[in-house]
Amino acid sequence: MEIQTNHPVLGGKAYVYKRDDSQFWQCATYLRGYNYRTTTKETFLHEAINYAEDWYINLRGQASVGVLETPSEKQEKQKEITFREVADQFIKEYSVITEGQRSPLWVEGHIGRLRVHLLPFFGDMPISQVTGSKVQEYRVTRMTPLKEKSPHAKDNRPFSPKTPAPKTLHNEIVTLRQVLKTAQRHAWLASIPDLSMPYKLSGKVSHRPWFSPAEYNQLYKATRLNAKTASKKFKWGAEQLHDYVLLMGNTGLRPDEAKNLQHRDIEIVEDAATGERILVIEVRGKRGRGYCKSTAGAVRPYERLLARARPEKDKLGNT
Repeated sequence: MEIQTNHPVLGGKAYVYKRDDSQFWQCATYLRGYNYRTTTKETFLHEAINYAEDWYINLRGQASVGVLETPSEKQEKQKEITFREVADQFIKEYSVITEGQRSPLWVEGHIGRLRVHLLPFFGDMPISQVTGSKVQEYRVTRMTPLKEKSPHAKDNRPFSPKTPAPKTLHNEIVTLRQVLKTAQRHAWLASIPDLSMPYKLSGKVSHRPWFSPAEYNQLYKATRLNAKTASKKFKWGAEQLHDYVLLMGNTGLRPDEAKNLQHRDIEIVEDAATGERILVIEVRGKRGRGYCKSTAGAVRPYERLLARARPEKDKLGNT
């Protein structure tokens, strides 16, 4: 075995040496109670000594201003962050930055998808290993029917071995993309991998269903007739339905937005442009809060909804 020869640098403050299995000279020193070493990437001794001098002086300069990292601190810094740690950072940022802009239910959806599906698969994986192939492997795993309920689920629904719907899987990939974007913003990831679905044909272009004017006219006339002819037992519900249809038609609210409405969200005002009475509605939807102005035709149906008290029931539950 060849004996290693050390060549002193700067009067012995550092030294250079060469390993048996390397063509490059290495340099090392003992400073502030720690051993430091690195490669010079030089094959000639005199060039390696010049490199080691500059390297040692740089270390002394960092030590003098208090920014010199110990070897253990440097190793910890170079340790790659995991998907789980990035996901925790994403949730912490997302819930604060989007407050008032995104529905709390949408934020809870991200947390649930991470807890139940994404973290069990990607959790302790270094973030750079979340590649397009791993994402495809995740899709295959999710599309394979389960044999038992996930232990990370907190709901009380009975176990079902069916595979997730395409929309469910799409939402999980959306959450995954948000976590990877967080890693990219913090410079933990150089670029986001390709998350697109391979072997997928162009999806069918679909449009949001809507009533034509003739269909809407037919609908509200039918609900009006139903409200007039309903028996006492069903009259309150029939009148509510008719006014609800008129309110929806004159505001353009989505069903989920209308379902979340409370009387405190609605205000009857006089429109400055037309002089007509309209509704100004504070809408709470999946994108947070927004404001909606109705047509004048929504005011009377809303006033009837507001004034119509729920009928009292007797001891037998009859109205």
